Amino acid sequence: MSSPEALAAEFASIDIYLFDQLLRGRIQPGMRILDAGCGSGRNLHYFARAGYEIFAVDRDPSAIAATRAMVRELAPGIPESNFRAQPIEAMTFDDATADVVILNAVLHFALNDDQFDAMLRDAWRVLKPSGLFFCRLASTIGMPEERFKRLEGRRFLLPDGSERYLVDEPFLMHATERLGATLVDPLKTTVVQNQRCMTTWVVRKSR
Repeated sequence: MSSPEALAAEFASIDIYLFDQLLRGRIQPGMRILDAGCGSGRNLHYFARAGYEIFAVDRDPSAIAATRAMVRELAPGIPESNFRAQPIEAMTFDDATADVVILNAVLHFALNDDQFDAMLRDAWRVLKPSGLFFCRLASTIGMPEERFKRLEGRRFLLPDGSERYLVDEPFLMHATERLGATLVDPLKTTVVQNQRCMTTWVVRKSR
C-alpha cells in the first residue's frame, strides 16, 4: 500500500471528484487534457507526471507561470506555449483540442449570464466530439433558498461571505440539453456545513 507521502507526490492535491473519474477509467493515457482556469496547476500535476499531453489557461499570469514551472519540472518536453494567460471565454486553442476539459471551481466567478455563457461556450468548443467535460461549480442545490441573498441575476451572497454565480438543477439540465451533451453521472453536490454547495457536473460531448 502506498504511503500518504507517495500518494501526495503522485497526485498532489487533485480534486477528489476528478480523481474519481480517473479511478473509473474515463480518463486514459494518450488523452489530451485541457484545464480551463487552472490556477497553479494542481489538477494537472498527475497528468504531467503520467505523460499526458496537457494544456491550460488562466487569466492570471502568475498562475500560468506557476503551472509552467510545475510542468517544466515534471514533464520538460511539453511546450510552454500549451499554457496561456488568457480568459476562458477567449481561449486561442483550436476547436476540438482536448479529449478532456476540466473546468473546476471557475464558472461560479462569472459576473453575469453573458460571461457564464461565453466561458461555457469556449470550454465546450475546445472539447473533441465524444470528449469528457468535467465541471465543478457553486450551486443552490442542497440548501434552503433563504440561505442565499440574491444580488443581481444569478449572483448571490453566500453564507460564507463570498459572492458567486449560482446554478441549480434545472439550469444544469437545460445546459446539458442545450449543448447536446449526455450526463455521464447524476449531478452530485457537496454541502459544506450550510455555508456553500459545490456541484459536480460531468457530461460527454455527443457532437
